[in-house]
Amino acid sequence: MPNPWDAGAAKVFASLGFQALATTSSGFAATLGRLDGHVTRDEAIAHGHAIASAVDVPVSADLENCFSHDPSGVADTITRAAATALAGCSIEDFSGEEIYDAGFATERVAAAAEAAHRGDPLVLTARAEGYLHGHRDLAGTIARLQAYQEAGADVLFAPGVVDAGELRSLVSSVDRPVNVLALPGVPDVAELAAIGVKRISVGGALAYFALGAAADAARDLLERGTFSYFDRMAPARNLAREAFAV
Repeated sequence: MPNPWDAGAAKVFASLGFQALATTSSGFAATLGRLDGHVTRDEAIAHGHAIASAVDVPVSADLENCFSHDPSGVADTITRAAATALAGCSIEDFSGEEIYDAGFATERVAAAAEAAHRGDPLVLTARAEGYLHGHRDLAGTIARLQAYQEAGADVLFAPGVVDAGELRSLVSSVDRPVNVLALPGVPDVAELAAIGVKRISVGGALAYFALGAAADAARDLLERGTFSYFDRMAPARNLAREAFAV
């Protein structure tokens, strides 16, 4: 499940045959010239709606910590997301500064699940963020995901867990589909499938890869005065034209 950063990228990824997409908070922030964590709730929801409206496949929105510490604020964010074209969304247990207490984090997931499953339901992904923020505690991460499962989450996600053995333990310890973030050291798709992982996302990786390719081409122009990007550009332009014409 690749993570487009704008409607054009979403159309290209859908045209390649991906069956679902998800937004990326860091990739979207980069399009605004900002770092991750510096997008507002209204911006994130509008962005998710724009991505979902651009394609015919389900789209899940990265809503960070749902832009609220309080469970009622979490529910309000999810309710607003549910009123868009989105098919799903996520909630993190990281405040932006620290990991929430496990009990309070579970209350937040419960509030999110109640809002997500009201009316036309959203698929709610609950994220345990410890591994990304220096808390590499597998047992504690599994305990959190088990609690989030009981609180009503539809998909479970512990970004940063990439070791095959740890992933086997995690997958076997829960009864919901598990999402894995593709990071250095993660097993390939076939091995992840054999482990029992049901969904793979890439976060802001493709957005930053695209920025890097553009920077390389621009640097070539600036420093050498040449246009070596032409050969690489033509196939990409044709791909985009085909995707945008659908």
